[in-house]
Amino acid sequence: MHTEAKSALRRRLLAARRAVGAPQRSAEAAALTAALTAAIAERAPDTVCGYVPVGSEPGSISLLDALDAAGVRVLLPVTVLDDDGGPGPLRWGRYRPAGLVAARYGLREPDGPVLPAEEIGAAQLIVVPALAVDRRGGRLGRGAGFYDRSLPLRAPGTPLIAVVRDEEVLDEVPTGPHDVAMTHLATPGLGVRAVSAP
Repeated sequence: MHTEAKSALRRRLLAARRAVGAPQRSAEAAALTAALTAAIAERAPDTVCGYVPVGSEPGSISLLDALDAAGVRVLLPVTVLDDDGGPGPLRWGRYRPAGLVAARYGLREPDGPVLPAEEIGAAQLIVVPALAVDRRGGRLGRGAGFYDRSLPLRAPGTPLIAVVRDEEVLDEVPTGPHDVAMTHLATPGLGVRAVSAP
């Protein structure tokens, strides 16, 4: 039942995202970039793990550009399959403007050297894509499991910011024992906020 609940919620959230028009998506992306840039600047990290939004995912590449311009080392996920063809821990590549290539799952990844999965431990802050997040930090991803295998490799205490639309902050998200709780959420309307501890 738990898996069915997650699947149904994913379908509903993805359909709602697809229904958002380009002008609203652009306005939300600008608000997210402003909020995240300010929140990250307060912490003055040397290294941040981020992601490149694709399709209807909230956010924009302008956040990555702003961090890169400020001298922050931005690492982006590189998907790697394990020996059985399933998702393994994400590898990482350094973001460079105009240095992205098409990758599996419709993603765009850095075209430079691929760093090991353990490189996530060098990040002082991790920006995580999500379909939904609840006020206690429960995160619903797309279900492939890459982040579930990667986030446990982070340094203890590293902030985890789930990026969602305002409507995707829910009272409760179905989670399992392997799901890593977020410490913060970011939305266009709320900005960046700490979540309540479970």
